[in-house]
Amino acid sequence: MVVTSLLVVAYATIIFRYRTWFKRLKPDGLEAGRSLAKFSVIIPARNEQDNITNCILSIMQNNYPADQLEIIVIDDHSTDNTSDHVKELQQKYLQLKLIDLSKRVPGKLNSYKKKAIEIGIEESSHDWIVTTDADCFVSKNWLWSINNFISKKNYSFIAAPVKYKNDNSFVSIFQSLDFLSLQGITAASVSAGFHSMCNGANIAYRKEVFKEVGGFKGVDKIASGDDMLLMGKIKKRYPAQVGYLFNNEAIVSTAPMSTWKDFFNQRIRWASKATHYKDNRIFLVLLLVYLLNLFLLLLPITFFWNNDLWKWWLILLMIKAISEFFFMLPVAKFFGEKKLMKWFFIMQPVHLFYIVVAGWLGKFGSYQWKGRKVH
Repeated sequence: MVVTSLLVVAYATIIFRYRTWFKRLKPDGLEAGRSLAKFSVIIPARNEQDNITNCILSIMQNNYPADQLEIIVIDDHSTDNTSDHVKELQQKYLQLKLIDLSKRVPGKLNSYKKKAIEIGIEESSHDWIVTTDADCFVSKNWLWSINNFISKKNYSFIAAPVKYKNDNSFVSIFQSLDFLSLQGITAASVSAGFHSMCNGANIAYRKEVFKEVGGFKGVDKIASGDDMLLMGKIKKRYPAQVGYLFNNEAIVSTAPMSTWKDFFNQRIRWASKATHYKDNRIFLVLLLVYLLNLFLLLLPITFFWNNDLWKWWLILLMIKAISEFFFMLPVAKFFGEKKLMKWFFIMQPVHLFYIVVAGWLGKFGSYQWKGRKVH
């Protein structure tokens, strides 16, 4: 009980610090008259025939000069009609390129996505690389917001906001809340320079810097991590040139996993890269979160020997939940998702279980992703 109490206090203290950092953030507005960057938007796609058209159209319909933009879709061994949808759009948009990864990489890899991005960068024409996912939808001022941000300072890498499109199902609401917490921590920690977090559905970096740090060399055998592991390499080289784009116009929307099985596979995939972070502060925070949830999950076992402990267990749970709740309020407001907060306390027991299971399997298990089994 003493160990759990200390973990709760440490956790609540860190959450309070994240909340303080987040509350200090000021929205980065859109301003006219700034120099225009040229963007190469890279989209790895595997079996995304239902999403790729809307994704590409949302980018092409941005309020940004078309001659300053190119989109490169890398078809990662799709078994559906993803490529056909892209080819159809190529008839209208000359800036749209399609690369067939199966013709470039005939052998087996553990990280096809990193290889897809790497090849996309090799084929790109512009100085700034922007990556997103094939199931994402961007706002009309997405590229303007990125352009304005990088024109204010000599950035080499920027992380930007991502949110889930909630369909009001239980699994969707749970994912949306969980993802909001991750995004809030990302915004707070990156802006404060505390540690490196981001999501590959919305990041941008200089092509020359990607090459300087050796691209994905050294992390290319890891199935996940095309975002945070790369960010860590760039931050190590240019610690003062990493930033977070805090702007509603920069938010990228993506669909949550449709089933619990897919959700757990996704989170296990994310958890699998935890021990590969070079930034010890990230690992220590993740370790604290895991141990806290593990102890809180296992503590009820002790009730068989001491019935009075359940009161302390409930108190510790409430301290954890309340600290998270007050952190989440400004985050949900920024993302326009305050309505989700009515579900926050209901989701706490599920969240406790999921953290423990996903963290364990991320380290010691395997998972299915995009029809592939990864160890």
